[in-house]
Amino acid sequence: MKSRADKKTTQDEDLHGGRPAFSQDPHAVREPKENNLEMAIGHEVRAYRKKLGITVTDLAAATGISLGMLSKIENGNISPSLTTLQSLSRALGVPLTALFRGYEEPRNAVFVKAGEGVELERRGTRAGHQYNLLGHIDNNSSGVIVEPYLISLTADSDVFPTFQHEGMEFLYMLEGEVVYRHGDKLFPMEPGDSLFFDADAPHGPEKLVKLPAKYLSIISYPQRGKID
Repeated sequence: MKSRADKKTTQDEDLHGGRPAFSQDPHAVREPKENNLEMAIGHEVRAYRKKLGITVTDLAAATGISLGMLSKIENGNISPSLTTLQSLSRALGVPLTALFRGYEEPRNAVFVKAGEGVELERRGTRAGHQYNLLGHIDNNSSGVIVEPYLISLTADSDVFPTFQHEGMEFLYMLEGEVVYRHGDKLFPMEPGDSLFFDADAPHGPEKLVKLPAKYLSIISYPQRGKID
């Protein structure tokens, strides 16, 4: 008989076309503290190498460091000497200190009390749609910008704003009922319903069924100027 964990894995694979649902464990923790420096250096070496568009073989030839050693450095499995780090910084064209950038980099958090979100003007505001930004962290370590909004629809109107922008968007219905459009599809949304979609397609509320209505909108898109 299959265990509960085995059944859960099978279900996840079935839902996602034979592949696991997630590429990482959301409950995992980082490596032990003493290994963080090696991981940070490896991450920066790989990022700068990819930015230059060169392979590990190219970097090995430029530095005289073996492929095996470079692989261990990029994976954070070894503590490179200062001489090795200097060779890498010269070959990558960055200051030596740039390779330590990710180590102990500040991690920010934003706490917003109820009713204290920043109210913004967006298309639809004049049609009785209120947008409150619940938090924003720029220049973060993930390379992704995430903007969580609380959207309140309080007045019936024939004016329905249509949005279209880069990134992904997630909606979670809290109160009321709306029919939400994404591309050429319509989704009736009630409290507890969610919608996750590519925001590059035209989208927005199509019909306000029950007011007042509130839903969370979480938008994510690549951070400009961040190294891939």
